[in-house]
Amino acid sequence: MRFRETIKTFLLWELVKGMLASFRHIFRPRVTLNYPYEKGPLSPRFRGEHALRRYPNGEERCIACKLCEAVCPALAITIEAEPRDDGSRRTTRYDIDMTKCIYCGLCQEACPVDAIVEGPNFEFATETREELVYTKDKLLANGDRWEAQIAQSLQADAPYR
Repeated sequence: MRFRETIKTFLLWELVKGMLASFRHIFRPRVTLNYPYEKGPLSPRFRGEHALRRYPNGEERCIACKLCEAVCPALAITIEAEPRDDGSRRTTRYDIDMTKCIYCGLCQEACPVDAIVEGPNFEFATETREELVYTKDKLLANGDRWEAQIAQSLQADAPYR
């Protein structure tokens, strides 16, 4: 037994095994991504930056039911609403404090008209905390920017809801 260990030591057996393992992987395709330029696939259920969606005619979807505000465990959502001339209610203020948000997705699940969703964007770093308080205008702009991907994700996830 000791003779075998001595031979392995002199032949640098562990080094040879490591080189063989490296050589086996040289010709395989690479699995790493050049991140800022290449992005990996996202799940349809990914929870990223929040967005408010619109109907195809351009009207905002939010009906000011305040279910998302009520269900938010972090109390990150603030909604103020008032009735319109036609009798329907719409929001006048819809704020989300992203520093409080825990990205649980309950607001998206509670919304009866799919107005508030968590979109595919995960790159929304800021320099100040004030920039992380999303107003209604910023949320609607996010919805306009990501509508195609949001609709595709909701459609892919629809059979599981």
